[in-house]
Amino acid sequence: MNIIALRERISLAEHHETTESNLRDWLQEHMPSLHRSIAANGGNDPETLMSFVRGYIGQVPDVLEAALAVATEARIGPQLLPVMKVAESFFLQPPDLPSDHQGLLALLDEAYLAHRLLEEVNDRYLAHGGGQLVPLDTTRASLIVHHLLGEPFANELDSLVQVTVDGLVPAEVFQGPDFSEYKQRMNVEGRRSLWQEWPCMSEQLGMGIRLQDAS
Repeated sequence: MNIIALRERISLAEHHETTESNLRDWLQEHMPSLHRSIAANGGNDPETLMSFVRGYIGQVPDVLEAALAVATEARIGPQLLPVMKVAESFFLQPPDLPSDHQGLLALLDEAYLAHRLLEEVNDRYLAHGGGQLVPLDTTRASLIVHHLLGEPFANELDSLVQVTVDGLVPAEVFQGPDFSEYKQRMNVEGRRSLWQEWPCMSEQLGMGIRLQDAS
């Protein structure tokens, strides 16, 4: 994993934003269309949303680094490392994206791909009785970004994630002796002890979805 390269890419995009303001202008344009269920702790405004998006992008290296630490501690690195490498490649060698998405705005697309990829794999491990592998719950943050990116573009990114996961994590992964041994060795409390030092993404970024207002 080239975590340093990921952070350097984010740093370059941040510098680009100081001169071009692509992301800030794009968010300003999309503010009026935000669903009323999406709310920030301090109230919705361009600066709060900008901070949320910066945090969502900036968490990609942290999430990958945390997942690698969990996988190493749980001795399931060979199963998880290929997934993280694909998430890394989404960031460092992204697929074709809209030509007007530059700097941090381009990284928002790529961060969405990386987070969604890890979410999907995490869900598969969870469904097969292995517990969670990714220690940060990024689901609500990704739902907000999905809404920001809009359809059909966000759906296209989701389809790319689905195809990637289908090819990378076949059902056979959960039927082998390594995965069975992992489930036997790691009870729920044992897994929780691996995550407790990692913060919750939704708490860090200060935005959420008010489910009672989602209708």
